[in-house]
Amino acid sequence: MLAEQIHDYLRTFFTVTGCEITEEAPDYLTVQLTADIDKRIMNRPFYWQFVESTKAEPNPLKVTFITKKHENQDIRGEYIHYGSMRMHQIFQATKDLGCFVQMYENMEGASLFPWVGANFKVSYHTDQTKEMLFSLGINLIHGSVKSNFQDWLIERTLTKEFPKNAYCLPYIVSPIRAIERLETAIENYIGHDDMTWAEEAEKRWRREQEILNHFYEGVIEKPEVYEIEKEALRERFQPRIKIEIVSGGIFYLK
Repeated sequence: MLAEQIHDYLRTFFTVTGCEITEEAPDYLTVQLTADIDKRIMNRPFYWQFVESTKAEPNPLKVTFITKKHENQDIRGEYIHYGSMRMHQIFQATKDLGCFVQMYENMEGASLFPWVGANFKVSYHTDQTKEMLFSLGINLIHGSVKSNFQDWLIERTLTKEFPKNAYCLPYIVSPIRAIERLETAIENYIGHDDMTWAEEAEKRWRREQEILNHFYEGVIEKPEVYEIEKEALRERFQPRIKIEIVSGGIFYLK
């Protein structure tokens, strides 16, 4: 996941959850968190227990998230990257708050086309893990698929409120069918991706299995611990792919 993708994802997450972005540059953004988001992602349980038990005035944090490091960087803040604990917490908060939203392009009197957009996290798991984020959108009238959909959304002014005198065109492709088509697009990408990572994992698996067999060479009836260790190797090295939607929604766009 590129730094630019992380930056765009954070901007969308904090905007949708009502946090104020007080300062932004290509390599960082400063955010005034709401109390709810502070509780969810900043690991301050004792502080919030104190606030709630004493009914004190809450003071949510203002945080600068650095999305891209470079030399001579004079901004101070928390470096956030794909795989970091903070990013994991933000993904979890997205799930807890509900993956899907419905938003409109803020254009009065416009005819708005329905789209389904989704951010997919694809994880390649073995004894090592590789994760990627894909943002796709599909037009619910003519069915065209757009990659980098989130970047496209960011160029627009979106609102949760229905724009005055706007008209939302009825969709032809159902949202459920649209998600299925986007999942198929992700699966097609995976099908054409380089599977060397899986082949290398299976080689490491065979080597480890050979070492384990060597310890029990000549043992006719293998003890239970052998089967336990053999299963542990399978769980560790067996290649597997996980696809999940981390966020998305229906968007009515000009």
